[in-house]
Amino acid sequence: MKSEIGMIKDEKIFITGGLGFIGSHLIERLVNDNKITVFDNGHRNALQALGIKSDNLEIVEGDILNKGEIRDALKDHTIIIHLAAIAGVDTVIKNPVKTFNVNFFGANNILECAKDSSVKKIINFSTSEVYGSEAENVNEEMPTIQGPISEPRWNYALSKLASEYLMKAYNVEFGVPTCSIRAFNIYGPRQVGEGGVHNFITRAINNEDLVIHNDGEQVRAWCYVEDMVNAIELMLGRDDLSGHVFNIGNPESIKNIELAKKIIDTAGSESKIRFKEIDYPDVMVRVPNVEKAKKMIGFEPKVNLDEGIKRTIEWYKQL
Repeated sequence: MKSEIGMIKDEKIFITGGLGFIGSHLIERLVNDNKITVFDNGHRNALQALGIKSDNLEIVEGDILNKGEIRDALKDHTIIIHLAAIAGVDTVIKNPVKTFNVNFFGANNILECAKDSSVKKIINFSTSEVYGSEAENVNEEMPTIQGPISEPRWNYALSKLASEYLMKAYNVEFGVPTCSIRAFNIYGPRQVGEGGVHNFITRAINNEDLVIHNDGEQVRAWCYVEDMVNAIELMLGRDDLSGHVFNIGNPESIKNIELAKKIIDTAGSESKIRFKEIDYPDVMVRVPNVEKAKKMIGFEPKVNLDEGIKRTIEWYKQL
């Protein structure tokens, strides 16, 4: 049975990295109607803020690089949502080897375990960073861009792009039903780790300086987490997505300097803006074209930036 959005009900869903930001919102939406197993190393835990207690939810502590642990936990699940990854520019720069291992070999382990199982859908999370530093109105058929190997920040984009190619390869050669999402700057309540809106809001509500990299003229398109979860639900309700890649985001764009000002104003904050030069390459423009997702799965972002920031600030103020 399907929900009004398109979600498949009464399924066994396996979510890697499910304790994280997006995973916590996804579980909140799906757990009443499906059996969910979260496979996570526990490094970050956004799910604990919900306090969910349900017979439909099982949390398995495990390592995405351990194929045996994955196989034991996967069992007879029918859907895999692969969120586990190393992300965040600072983390990637400090841990380039771990980034490659987790993002590429983690995806490989998932595919190897799913290849001979009863899994009928894998949704793999990739990144908008595959489009490089100038990504204006980019669509899924445009070339991806790999930065120079002298710059460690591009390890993340390349490792995630390689996971996309691997997903497609397993679909073509072994018939594994895979698809990938290129996520564009997701934000909202319960975000853990690095994230521009998250950092700005937590500083603003404490009247601390908001730190902007370089001159703040970088352009971003921010997508509220509820819209991302809606997109995943729509994908869960379709059986014709194998081999496809989708941009998921909100094309509404804003410069970083203007985002900081908006957050300060909305929060009623006394924070000041401070500029900081960075010594690694920045992404100057990141704005998606989401027409493919609109046509194929009916996705359309609903929450504009003003409303999303307001909701997020209200949530953080309650902590």
